[in-house]
Amino acid sequence: MEILIIVVAAFLTAILTFFSGFGLGTILTPVFMIFFPVDLAIALTGVVHFFNNIFKIILVGKNADKAVLLRFGIPAVIASFIGAWILLHIPDSQPLCSYSLFGKTFEVYPVKLIISVLLIIFASMDLIPYFNKLQFGKEKLPLGGALSGFFGGLSGNQGALRSAFLIKAGLTKESFIGTAVVVSTFVDFTRLSVYATRFVKSGLTDNIILVILATLAAIAGAYIGNKLLKKVTIKYIQVLIAIMLILISLALAAGII
Repeated sequence: MEILIIVVAAFLTAILTFFSGFGLGTILTPVFMIFFPVDLAIALTGVVHFFNNIFKIILVGKNADKAVLLRFGIPAVIASFIGAWILLHIPDSQPLCSYSLFGKTFEVYPVKLIISVLLIIFASMDLIPYFNKLQFGKEKLPLGGALSGFFGGLSGNQGALRSAFLIKAGLTKESFIGTAVVVSTFVDFTRLSVYATRFVKSGLTDNIILVILATLAAIAGAYIGNKLLKKVTIKYIQVLIAIMLILISLALAAGII
């Protein structure tokens, strides 16, 4: 059942990516977290996200702006390494606290709490009008790269911050999409290189079939999204997804999942 849920989620999310403000990792990570430990869930999502981005590079990578890639991409890659390293070294052996509710005991762990806060922040960017208008000048590109790369390495979520900075970089629509995809791919490669030190221990190698199926589903969704839905804008779907993300994040922070 878990394989079916994850594969369907990867497929539908990859389609939504083309006309919503959310990336594949933002939505797929909480789905993986329902069935796997946090670090393994992020690693699994990272693998699917990486290969999906490779497919996107084939489609639109040629449109990336080289100058912006250097100013934004290099800090992003460096910061993603730092974020990924921190993720693997956050102490998670003991819960921060525990409580009882309806006869059950729930424990709150540091990693889950941190990730849930990050997910709520990113989800809120599509619910609060202020964040929808939040944009940054070209001189802030290195800072934007560092911030988006760091959170990409730490939580797998980088799309919201990346878009907020790149949108004001004077790029055409094609260059914006191509540049975002290339930067995202480099960040994925960097953080996966760090996660690889824990792949065997965390159990990622025991879930190869799941990763392959989810990746193929995401690629299929990306293909359909690019061909059929890239010009569609459905605001209420963004809001619905944001609300679902926040609910999942609250459950994660509370130790329910």
